[in-house]
Amino acid sequence: MKIKRILLPIDLGSDNGDVISYAFAVSRSYEAELVLLHCESGSQMTADQKSAKLDKTLSAQIKSSDLSSLHWRSHIVATADVEQEIIHRAATEHADLIIMRSRRRPHRAALLGSTTEAVCRTAPCPVLVMHSDERQPVNGLRINLKKILVAYDFSDYAELALNNALAFAQEYQAELHLLHVLPPRSVNEPEIAWYPIQAESAYHQTACRLQRAVPPEAHLWCTIKQIVTEGAVYREILKYAENNDVDLITMGAHGAGFGMRALFGSNVDRVLRQARCPVLVARPLMPVPHGELATSDYSVTTING
Repeated sequence: MKIKRILLPIDLGSDNGDVISYAFAVSRSYEAELVLLHCESGSQMTADQKSAKLDKTLSAQIKSSDLSSLHWRSHIVATADVEQEIIHRAATEHADLIIMRSRRRPHRAALLGSTTEAVCRTAPCPVLVMHSDERQPVNGLRINLKKILVAYDFSDYAELALNNALAFAQEYQAELHLLHVLPPRSVNEPEIAWYPIQAESAYHQTACRLQRAVPPEAHLWCTIKQIVTEGAVYREILKYAENNDVDLITMGAHGAGFGMRALFGSNVDRVLRQARCPVLVARPLMPVPHGELATSDYSVTTING
């Protein structure tokens, strides 16, 4: 995973939590360009007023001396369709990563989805999601990234999640925890009893597969732990992350409709809503075809940093 450009949707004049300083910290670590995006509808502000509001929003988290030394620019877009604008902007900018903040919502509203979850379903690149009530993830422009958890189910999207996690682990010299969750009571399933006595257990087979999933060279620069447990997938992910002070969870999104699999959402949705640390939803890079334009009319104010 090479990060050359990061897209950061923000709210001007609103509480953005730590997402701005986190995104600037990631962009500095990777020497990547940071593209800030604010979407609004019906604003009558002038370009100077928008610039002043942006400066005020950024100065709440970033020192002016740091801003001047970093590579960033911003777009203030007048559009009513925030989700589609984020997705389209990520594609046209050839973003390698979207970093965005999601606010916790009550359980009733959770059934209705959110902009963040919608972006995770269809984004053309990985999406890193933060929440307002997480423990302090960043100090100045330094990220406290010591432990990364990969929810690994041996799918192609889990492989993407592992590759994303390996890139972050190498950059921040973090531990990598590879977790696979077996169905409840896996060792007591009737078919397990049919195996010869000398056959390996489901736990042992899965642990061996986890070991083979990690490239051998990764062990030279990264501490790697393989964990096999059983139960409800999202509960085991959340429990392990909480009990082991995990700083970043990476998961694979299984296609555009992963959030619609069940009435109460998929494992990814549930982890996104409940995790106490940032969550990286892995998606393949899918830049917009050459010459494709947005279908809706909007105005854009561009401010360079």
